[in-house]
Amino acid sequence: MDETTIAVEALADNRLIVWNPSEARRLYNNGFYGKPLGIPKPREDFEAPLVLDPIEGLYLLEKGLIQVVSGPDKTEMTLDELRETTLAILERLDMKYAVYRNLRERGYVVTPGIKYGCDFAVYEHGPGVDHAPFIVQVKSSGDGLTAPEIVEAGRLATTVRKTFLIALVDGEDIRFLSFKWWKP
Repeated sequence: MDETTIAVEALADNRLIVWNPSEARRLYNNGFYGKPLGIPKPREDFEAPLVLDPIEGLYLLEKGLIQVVSGPDKTEMTLDELRETTLAILERLDMKYAVYRNLRERGYVVTPGIKYGCDFAVYEHGPGVDHAPFIVQVKSSGDGLTAPEIVEAGRLATTVRKTFLIALVDGEDIRFLSFKWWKP
C-alpha cells in the first residue's frame, strides 16, 4: 500500500470501515465518500471512523484509492473478492454499480438512497453543500414499469422535492428516464 492509498477494513457484517480519522476525513473531503460514524451532519474536521457503502468501496478499490483488508489476519481483498462478497448481500449489484460509476464519472456525488426508498440520492456538489436534486431507481431495460410504480415515484419525488430518475440498464448502455410532476 502506498501513502496515498487509504486502508479500509471489511467487517463480517459487510460494512467497510476506515478506522483512521485523518484518512476518513481525506476520503470524505475528496468526494463525499462514506458516512462518518455517529455524525449525522459531518463537517470537514470530524474525528471519527468512516463507514463506506459496499458500492462505494468497489468503486474506490477499482480506482486504486483504497486497500481493503479482512479477517483477523488482515488479508488484502482483490476487487473480485470484494465484488463476490457484495453480490451475496446486494441484489442487482452489477446494474447498480454500473449506474453508480456512470454518475460518479459524470461528476455527481452519489450516496445510498435508502432514506428515500430508492437506490441512490444524487448531488451536484455534495451533502451539506446542496440538496440532492435527484433520486434514482435502477432497473433492467427488460423490467416492466407499472402504473402504480409511476404513481409511487411521483408521490415520492414530490414529497421530497426531487426529480425521480429511473436508470435503465441494458448491458453497458444506461439510459435515464426523468419524471417531473406538474399541476395544470
